[in-house]
Amino acid sequence: MNPFAYDLDEADIKKEKSKARDLKKSEWWKRKKAKGVCGYCNKRVTAEDLTMDHIVPLSRGGKSVKGNVAAVCKDCNNKKKYKLPWE
Repeated sequence: MNPFAYDLDEADIKKEKSKARDLKKSEWWKRKKAKGVCGYCNKRVTAEDLTMDHIVPLSRGGKSVKGNVAAVCKDCNNKKKYKLPWE
C-alpha cells in the first residue's frame, strides 16, 4: 500500500492514466523524449530509456498535463516512486 496515497476516486485515477497514454502519443512528448536527457539527474540516455513521470504523482492528486510530467530515466523514476522530487 502506498503510504502517500490520498483518498482519491479510482475512476479519477483511471481517467488521468488514460490522459497520460494520450499525452505519450503527442508530438510534444516525442520531442521531449528525443532530447535524451533525464529531467531529474540530467544523465544522457536514449529516448527509449526515458519514461514519463508525474512530478506530483497521480496517487497524491497530480494530473496528466504537460506541466506535471517529466521525461526521466528509469533509475530516477524507480527511486522517486510516490514521492515528490524534493522529498
